[in-house]
Amino acid sequence: MTTCPAVSAALTVLLVCAPSFASSQQPSSETQRPTFRSAVDLVSIAAVVRDRHGRFAHNLRKEDFVVQEGGTPRTIVDFHADDNAPVRMALLFDVSGSMRMAARLDDARQAARQVLSALRLAGGDEAAVFSFDMNLQSLQPFTSDPGAIESALSRVTPYGQTSLYDAVAQTARRVADTRSGDPHRRAVVVLTDGMDTSSLMKPEEVAALSSAIEVPVYVMTVVSDVDRDAIGRAGVQESTLRTLARQTGGDLFVTSAPAHESIAARQIVDELRHQYLLAFNAEPGTGWRPLSIKTRDRDLTVRARSGYTAGARTGS
Repeated sequence: MTTCPAVSAALTVLLVCAPSFASSQQPSSETQRPTFRSAVDLVSIAAVVRDRHGRFAHNLRKEDFVVQEGGTPRTIVDFHADDNAPVRMALLFDVSGSMRMAARLDDARQAARQVLSALRLAGGDEAAVFSFDMNLQSLQPFTSDPGAIESALSRVTPYGQTSLYDAVAQTARRVADTRSGDPHRRAVVVLTDGMDTSSLMKPEEVAALSSAIEVPVYVMTVVSDVDRDAIGRAGVQESTLRTLARQTGGDLFVTSAPAHESIAARQIVDELRHQYLLAFNAEPGTGWRPLSIKTRDRDLTVRARSGYTAGARTGS
């Protein structure tokens, strides 16, 4: 995959900021906090594993996973599991003119409140609020204060054009800038109607950017019932937004009612809490590397990022 010079430069900055796992000779436990270090040779992966009934798979060990890079097996050098990890989440609002239609921005605020209700802000979870039109705006840095977050939601107002993919890339960087040893599971949640009109990056470039720093992107599209049915008939599985989300290890949810928003919010937070964190040594070279993450149990399904860009780090 090729990227434009601006994307490559941004990717270099992001990867320098991105945490990766430190090798450990001690067995991991569910209560052990993941440790991180800046390194040029480790690739980190967050994986969500479910059984054939859609339930989270618990108590998996490092030996249960198979990691392949371009078809070549890679040895997992670090592994962490925690069924109750804290969450750090960036809420990214689309404030384009189209969000004025049919009270979509009000619906987006309500969807955000559903996500916040699924968090445990009194128990270590954190949220930040960003908005985007042609530029990314930080309305509230990461905090556990519900009042501060609600105040930020009230300041989200429609503006103009949408630059969705650019904003995702910038927000992913903000989420990735965390201190060493931080145990939080991180993600970007995008609240939008899905109408990108002015992005400078192609969606696959942003997916590569987000995947490389291990920040899952979840997209909640706020639409009417009519629009939701139309999206379903058109095959939302093939949509650009779903592709972007899936390539980062996240997902897309089409919502048109509070019940849909509540289900999506709880699924997002539950997935983050139940992630398995793995790391392997990157091979020398440069360019996009496709990844395949599976378990030895064929009845289990793994969702994780689809690859990473090698050779973009400049050292630590």
